[in-house]
Order: sequence, then C-alpha cells, then structure tokens
Amino acid sequence: MKKILKRVITLALVATMVVTAFAGCGKSNNTSNTENTGSNTAATATSAPTESGSTTTEATATPTIEPVDTSNAAGIDGFTAFDETVEITVPVYDRSKEGYPAVDDNYWTQWVQSNFGDKYNIKVTYVAIPRGDVMTKYNLLIAGGDTPTIMMEYDYPKVAQWANDGAMTTIDLEAFAQVAPTYYNAMVEHNQLGYTDINGETYFVLSERPYYNTTYAYATFVRQDWLDAVGMALPTNYTEYCAVIDAIIAAGLTDQNPIGKALPTAAYVGNFAYRTYPVNETEWAQYSSLGTACLSWEPTYKMLKRENAEYNKGYTSAEYDLDADGNTMKADFINGKLFSYGGYMGSNVDWLTAFYENNPDATLTIASNYMGVEAGVIDQPTLRADNPFGMIVGFSSYATEDQLKAAWMYMEWMSQEDTLFTLENGVLDVTYTLDANGLPVVNGDYRGTEMLNHNNNIDMTCIVHASKNIGTIEQTIAAIAPQGLPQDFTQALIDNYYELKEIADNGWAYSDPVFAVAIESESEYNATLLSLWKEYSVQLVKCDPSEFDALYEQLSQQYLDAGYQDIIDERLAAYEAGNTTKLPETISKQ
Repeated sequence: MKKILKRVITLALVATMVVTAFAGCGKSNNTSNTENTGSNTAATATSAPTESGSTTTEATATPTIEPVDTSNAAGIDGFTAFDETVEITVPVYDRSKEGYPAVDDNYWTQWVQSNFGDKYNIKVTYVAIPRGDVMTKYNLLIAGGDTPTIMMEYDYPKVAQWANDGAMTTIDLEAFAQVAPTYYNAMVEHNQLGYTDINGETYFVLSERPYYNTTYAYATFVRQDWLDAVGMALPTNYTEYCAVIDAIIAAGLTDQNPIGKALPTAAYVGNFAYRTYPVNETEWAQYSSLGTACLSWEPTYKMLKRENAEYNKGYTSAEYDLDADGNTMKADFINGKLFSYGGYMGSNVDWLTAFYENNPDATLTIASNYMGVEAGVIDQPTLRADNPFGMIVGFSSYATEDQLKAAWMYMEWMSQEDTLFTLENGVLDVTYTLDANGLPVVNGDYRGTEMLNHNNNIDMTCIVHASKNIGTIEQTIAAIAPQGLPQDFTQALIDNYYELKEIADNGWAYSDPVFAVAIESESEYNATLLSLWKEYSVQLVKCDPSEFDALYEQLSQQYLDAGYQDIIDERLAAYEAGNTTKLPETISKQ
C-alpha cells in the first residue's frame, strides 16, 4: 500500500498543479464526453468520442480464461440481507449539465436505495466524478484512503494503472460468477474474459457495449439553411467542405469564424482519419493511445497541418485556445454563429433544444462521414473504434469482503431487465410513454422530480452497458433520438448508422491496442506531456504556414525528450512480448 500511496499522492499533486496552471482557461474536458466540431469534425464525423464506437479488435494475448459454471448460481434469487449495514460507494460522472439534478443525490439514486439497498441492508453512496477531470478526482480519493468500492472507467490505460499501483484488489472470477451470474454470463457472451487480466492477475469485469461494431449514438450536425442560402449541397469531401466554408464567409452568414474549435484538453488525438491504410501494426502499438497525445506521429502532423491551414484562412477563432471546456464553442453554435457541432444523442439534447429556441427558422442536417476525405491527407474515412466493452470495472483494495459481495450484488441487480428499463425510462406516463409497438418514448422535456439525468441515466446504468439498447438497431436509435424538436432526426440517425457500418465493413474501423501490462512510463509522464500537448498544438495551429514544418520538427523532438520516447519504447517492447491485442485479420497490414 505504501507503493500506491506514494505514487498516487505524487500523481494527485501533479494533476492539481496542471489544473491550477490552466485555471484561467476553465475546467478541462475529457475526450469521452467532448461534444465536438471544427476541423477535427471536418476530418471525420466519428473519430473523437470514446463512449461509443466500433471495433473488430481481437482479444488480448493473455492466457484464455475458461468460463465458470454458473448453472448452480442462485444470483439475485439467492440474495439475503446483511446482518449489519454494509456501505458501498459507487462512482457516477458529473457532467455539470445545467438544469439537471445532482448526480449523487436525486430521485433515481434514492430509488436505487429504496429498491435495492434497503432490501439487503446495503447503503449505496454515490460519488460524483467530474467527467472533465476523472484522474485528478480518483487520484485524490485514492491518496486520501477514500477509494470508491467500485472503480470504473471507459479507458483501459487508466484502470490498468490503478491495478498496477495497488489501488484495486484482485478478483476471484468464480466467486464473482456465483454472486452475479447474469453479469458474468454477459461477459462470456460478448467474448470479454480475455480483457480481465493485467500483469497476469484478474482485476476487471466489463460492461456490454451494444452494437459495438458501429457507432450510432454520436452525430455531427451542419446548418442546412446556410447550405441552401449559398446554393450548395452537403459536402461529401474536403474540397467541397472548404468551398462551402468560403461561400459562407463570403455571404456574411455569420459575424465570426464559422468553424468551432476549442483548446485540446485531453490526451486523445483525433487523428484516426489521417492514418495510412493498410495499417502499420507496429506504429499502431507504439502510438495509438487514449493515454498520451501522439505528437511526433505522422498522422498528427497531417492533422495539425490541416488545422494550421484552416486557422490561417480564418475558419477558426484566433482565441480558440481560451475555450478550455468547449462551452464557448457550444454557445456559439447555439447562438447561430457556427456551421457545425456534434455530440451524443439522447431524448433530450440541451444544445439542440437551445439552438432551435434561438434560431427558430434554422434547419439542420447530419454531416457526411466522408466530409474530410482529401487525397494524400485523408484517403478514406477511417474510424476510431472502441473495444468490445463499455466500462472496465474493478474494486478498491480497501474494500472488505462484505463490501465486495455487496458491490457484486449491486451489479447483478442492475443487470436485471426490469431494473434497467426503469432506470433508463422512468415512470410510465410521467417521463415516458409507450408507442404503437409497445416501446418506450422518453419525454425529454420533463423537468419534474422524476426526470432522468444525462442521456437516460446512462452514468448509472453504464456499469451494465455503455448505451441504451432496445430491440433492433432501428428501435434502439429511435429510443435515443432527440425528442420535441422542430425536426425529427430519427431516420437521419439510422441512415448515418448504416453509412458508418459500411465504412466499418470495409475494414476502416479499428481501436487502440489494449495492453495486458501497465505502461509505467505513461503513468510517469502523461501529466507533463498533456500540458506540453496543449501548448505545442496551439503553437503549431497558430504559426505562419511557412514556419510549420520546422516548428513541428523542433517541438516533436522536445516532446520526445520530455518522456514520450520512453513511452513509445515501452509500448513497443510490450507489443513485441505479446502483451497486447492484435489488429484483426480483416484489416490488411503493411
């Protein structure tokens, strides 16, 4: 435990200093929930967020874990109340959304306590984790001995480091399966057991990612009325895109730069579309990561070079780097000043509702996923795909035996269909109604006591699955399509899904590697490198185009010297030792 406290206290102090250094720019923003637009969106409408996506990645090269016999497991039917009250702490993302209830104390957290906790003498306490600053909050909790009983994140490098540092306890999967057979059998069904180990020991269980082979919950919208005003069609490649932006500027449709951009505050670099195809597997293992920005990699060079050109043509704001939380960009779209904006879909999408309120005569359409294609820069719309799991879930090394069992009971109870249905839809004829097919339609405008939190309470149900799942893909998309808007985007979202599916079926969708060992240097240097990425990327975007190449070479070397070389060397060694996933055979390799 001394090892973990020393390392985590150091990380917490570093993270706090990084946050303080940028306090004047506002709160940082995590890739996993960034609502995104601008030149990255122009490159590909689906290459940024990590809470939804697709994959064809094969399971990790760790030894195969045989399924456990759960035929005699009683599961929820065998639950009995604890003799003495057992408290478990459960993390829940705080997205700081205006008009939504507190994530750690609301009607639905109280409903969980009444319907689960009170029944089994378990006190369920929710812990708010700022979505834009996950690691700082977790590190402070760990350092203070307040680690949540359940620890979970979408990004494998984060949980791998927690496990490696001793913040998580190892798991007896057989014991877990006896308490939570529904949850365990879902992992077997979705071929996830190969991802449960780190450093040769079992630390994780994993939630489902419905329809993980193709993104469907994220969409980028563009101003159809502006296209109509300049007499141009929806752009289907980058040449057409630039022509549209030039025409919008010439027509004076906005009094500011028409493409939104914000300071990159997360380590994720949205450069998937700029990567060469076929995929170079060695480079992929070295550089493709959510944990550290890959500044010195050729795809990042291509991406920044395009952003530099867009900036110097007046497409993006000269002060974009002051927008550290993306709120200025969102407000600009809402106020009718930007051509495009994107985010995750749900029955209520606040920025879409606000957009129509402020621009009642405007019309929107969903962007083409081919909008960024440009020969020699983006040759095909390669997509960043997620792994075939949602949350990676572990348990605190401080947890008692009773707390572990109570946490597993909570997960099994949450896995029941009736529990998920209620948490994701609410109260009949209050928060939802049933359509002609008997499927729930959530009232996104409801603001009463029973209102659902962000995206149908997904930050509570994500411990079971990464997104709401109802029937067919068409029915699922209909269930997460925004409600109460002047335009109905249900069919457009379905069409977008099938366009993305076509891209994925062509082999142009793959995920980051998942390592079966912790990359120590990544934990050591990533806070420093994230700070440098923010600084260097802004310099490269804003410099004179004639200075770009020389500056890129200089800053890339400084970045390598600051620790990135150690990271890519360690990742390569882990890859060569067989401690990582492999690209699927369906994706050709150089």
